[in-house]
Amino acid sequence: MLDSTPEITSTRSDSQLAAEASGRPARKALVVVEARFTRTPDGAVWTREGPGYSFFTRYLSAFSEVVVIARVTDASSMAPDSHRVDGHRVTVRPVPHYVGPWQYLRRRSAVVRALRGADDPDAVLILRAPTVLGSLMATARARRRLPYVVEVMADPFTVYAPGVVRHPLRPWLRWRYTALLRRQCRTAIGVSYVTEQYLQRRYPIGRHAVTAAYSSVELRPDAFVAEPPLPRQRDEYVVISVGSLEMLYKGIDTLIRALSRLAAAGVPVRCVHVGAGRQQARLEQLAAQLGVRDRIDFVGSVAAGAQVRLHLDRADLFAMPSRTEGLPKALVEAMARGLPAVGSSVGGIPELLADEDIVPPDDHVALADAIERLLKDPARRARASARNLARARDFSQDTLRGRRDAFYRAVCDALAGDRVPSAEEFVGEPTSPDAAGATARESRALS
Repeated sequence: MLDSTPEITSTRSDSQLAAEASGRPARKALVVVEARFTRTPDGAVWTREGPGYSFFTRYLSAFSEVVVIARVTDASSMAPDSHRVDGHRVTVRPVPHYVGPWQYLRRRSAVVRALRGADDPDAVLILRAPTVLGSLMATARARRRLPYVVEVMADPFTVYAPGVVRHPLRPWLRWRYTALLRRQCRTAIGVSYVTEQYLQRRYPIGRHAVTAAYSSVELRPDAFVAEPPLPRQRDEYVVISVGSLEMLYKGIDTLIRALSRLAAAGVPVRCVHVGAGRQQARLEQLAAQLGVRDRIDFVGSVAAGAQVRLHLDRADLFAMPSRTEGLPKALVEAMARGLPAVGSSVGGIPELLADEDIVPPDDHVALADAIERLLKDPARRARASARNLARARDFSQDTLRGRRDAFYRAVCDALAGDRVPSAEEFVGEPTSPDAAGATARESRALS
């Protein structure tokens, strides 16, 4: 479904009204994201799977306008099922497009020039971290003693863990972006987390920072079922998973191995995966090698919202055997449909599911056993369904909006007199000479 530019319904925003009440001008927000967008000849910016206009309007509760800083590539037309990114009081400042470390290195000079031109010292810089682009901008801001805000979405230590990313620079990238995120959280004027405990423990804030916990998941009333669905008796059960297949983050290879084990044990089950990416052919080959290619359906990308819910409502159980997560939106959406679920013990998943539904990552035996226990026990499934639906209600639109808006207002209040990081604090005492040199070079380039 294609979204046009939203209609202007008011000339004065909540942020402007709040600013007038407090006696200070409303600030502009620069939001740095790692999403990759497409720009059509008419200048409109589109995305298929990334955050769109409705997402970025969340910042307008506290800021006068939003400038999204992201990689943009030009195209003659938008892809099917795209939705608009820019609109009233939301603009996109493009950064040269690249994919992966090697393309980044080749285009680094152009990227740095674009970021330097995009920064505005009077605006509030918000990093949706971990982020390559945001790290460059934060380093430069720290040297100039300008504040910034971090919204921690994921853990780079697990994003770049062995078996998740296959790249010769993986160990260095893991060290580099874990260290950067720790420094950013320690020196930011405000830090929010999508988890309630996990990311806070790994990336603590500094003494004077404003902090909050709220997820990017924001469920509208139609995302919830009214009551937990009754367990169904079937000739063949359906286990569903949702997520991008660009990388092996979601552990779908582990799910395929678990499916093979279940098939060998005579459990009548098949899998459906919603989402696409370059790893799909490899996963299809693995399923064929294990003799279960006919038991798994890759349905590809579908439009967010009702189309995803349609697939969820046809399933009996949701599986998320991820190797890395922040607070997984797909899992919360499945829980809102009353689906029993099994997930791995990474990121914020243990904050969502009961202990009995948690398995170690990369353990297809434990995953198969957990799936089999739920499928063979309708009473257990009914309890899990009710429990998951109740937990998902913590992520309702109204609940999260209040937390998020309060955080943004607190950041604006703190900017009047709170401390900002120094260059020495940000760079710290690096244990890697190469990394220290890289940090200094990036900072000088953007200054």
